[in-house]
Amino acid sequence: MFIRQDEIRPDDRYYWVTANPDGSFTGTPKELEDKTETGEDGKTYTYKGLKSNHIAQVKHNTNMTLAQTDWYVIRKAERNVEIPADVATYRAAVIAWATATEASITAVTTVEQLKAINLGVSI
Repeated sequence: MFIRQDEIRPDDRYYWVTANPDGSFTGTPKELEDKTETGEDGKTYTYKGLKSNHIAQVKHNTNMTLAQTDWYVIRKAERNVEIPADVATYRAAVIAWATATEASITAVTTVEQLKAINLGVSI
């Protein structure tokens, strides 16, 4: 089999990709929503959809971003030392971005809409 040079392979993060004999690709969109099934063994299995995976990525990115200033929050809780206004404003903006991004992810109905959402903290 050969790969056509003019063919762009669909993104494996969003599609199940099949290489065709003519060198082209077929991309089948992955599930957006979580899916729960009962297996032959009688156990219930939940498979995470793209939305859940993307929301988990947003939470991870948010936590990593906030970790840089978490010590201010700990200092406030342990010794009642005020958090500087600029740090509090920054943290609030990061949290607001995460909340809005998660809402955007929840609202999508197609893989193309999901692909358009930036998962990196951008404030």
